[in-house]
Amino acid sequence: MAWFRRREPQVPAWQLKEKREEEIAVYMDVRAAQAEWERARRFFDEALGEEQIDYAIYMLEAAELKYQMQLRAAKRIGLNRAQMILNQRAEA
Repeated sequence: MAWFRRREPQVPAWQLKEKREEEIAVYMDVRAAQAEWERARRFFDEALGEEQIDYAIYMLEAAELKYQMQLRAAKRIGLNRAQMILNQRAEA
């Protein structure tokens, strides 16, 4: 009775490849934004003087906004960090 089963639509390989490339690009953007946010936070921790502190606050706020934007983009495409790590290990 296998002929009663609903067939899943076949997705062309090129679409799967494009989706995978988009996921990798978004994942790398998230990681870069995270690293930038961590650098800004360290700079803020080490800032001396009023001007450096003001600049550090500006950098930190900008980095936080960028990180949040990248996380929203990852959520929009359904990107899962654990899944990305597993896929990278499988490809290696």
